[in-house]
Amino acid sequence: MKESPSPARRPGIRAAMFVDFDNVYTGLLALDPLAAKRFAEDPKHWADALSAGGSAESSRRFLIRNCYLNPVVYSKYRTYWTRAGFRVIDCPSLTQRGKSSTDINLVLDAMDALSGSAGIDEFFIASADADFTSLIQRFRAADKMTTVIAAGAVAFAYREMADSVVESHDFVAILNGTTAEPIRAVASVQPLQAQTAAKVKPKAKSKAVSAAVREVCDFVRAAPGPVVGAMVAHRALTADPSLKTDWGGYGKFGTWVAQIGNGVEYSPSRGGWVWDAQRFSSDDLPADADVEPGIEERVTRVTDVPALSEAQFRQLFQAMAARLREQPVNRNELSRLVRDDCVTAGQPVSRGAVNFVVQGLGYVNYQLNEDATAEGLAAAWTENVEELCRVALMEFDDGEKAALRRWASGGYLAA
Repeated sequence: MKESPSPARRPGIRAAMFVDFDNVYTGLLALDPLAAKRFAEDPKHWADALSAGGSAESSRRFLIRNCYLNPVVYSKYRTYWTRAGFRVIDCPSLTQRGKSSTDINLVLDAMDALSGSAGIDEFFIASADADFTSLIQRFRAADKMTTVIAAGAVAFAYREMADSVVESHDFVAILNGTTAEPIRAVASVQPLQAQTAAKVKPKAKSKAVSAAVREVCDFVRAAPGPVVGAMVAHRALTADPSLKTDWGGYGKFGTWVAQIGNGVEYSPSRGGWVWDAQRFSSDDLPADADVEPGIEERVTRVTDVPALSEAQFRQLFQAMAARLREQPVNRNELSRLVRDDCVTAGQPVSRGAVNFVVQGLGYVNYQLNEDATAEGLAAAWTENVEELCRVALMEFDDGEKAALRRWASGGYLAA
């Protein structure tokens, strides 16, 4: 008997999406309530952003789209997700403490997909819950690409096990429509031609961008050494404020500055550095940490807390308090303004570092409003850092605890 021919494989990366609704939604509420609303009511928007690619071969085909939610609390959002093509799995609370069955249902479905005949290439887990670390390990052992979408602090082991992490601020940006570029969470599964095409994209604002490029080139060539990326970004945005939306189509500052050429080199290490390749190299970058070896280095290495100095943290809290007193701003805009203020004050910090602090303040329920003070921000952030250390099982003696509080608070909580 003649065997029927197997169906031709359609182009695109075969992917599966598993969404822990409760975890992501509550995480987004702490970061940006408007983004949380859009996540819950318009899942098609960000799902399409994840699906998009530079070509048919590099785009994703989500063969599985599962959403796990507590129907008692979030049933009103079910219709939005079913209309967006998601299969919604009810995971009610099964214990007196309110623990739902999301974890076990998600893991069982994911393992079925892993062993199934669909040939999934890439698995997306939308959750910051480190309980899924073992699941990510199974995906890697099966040689599958893995991406975590996090709306919250991500445990170090969970982050390192995944091939890629869509960070909270990036996810908020796509939800709020401030990122024109589709999210390419795992570039390594795209064909080489697609990756090359993505890097060599036309710039729509050649005149405006060239002004920023000239400013960056002049600034870097006149600098006495490698320059912190935040300072270079500030100069570029001063020359062309329109770049703040999506960096001329490149999505992020690092990607934009890396393609400038003309002897301008960029490294994302330790917050990002830019230098004149004719006079310097990566060997001229400063040592691994700008803080003195000790408690700060241990904490930043284990918990992902930004490796800022005590003075940088202090300036960050002062700038944030000042901005909050001026006028209400959304958290995405707040991080940009605070970054710029710190650069102007001579204590440059990256926008990613500011976002991490803002996120941490949300976890301890500190209200970012006009009543916020630098001292209050410092105390709340230090509480968050101490909790991160506790979760990471870090142990300190009394002297180290005092040093930790002094450093994380920018000196406001000096022993």
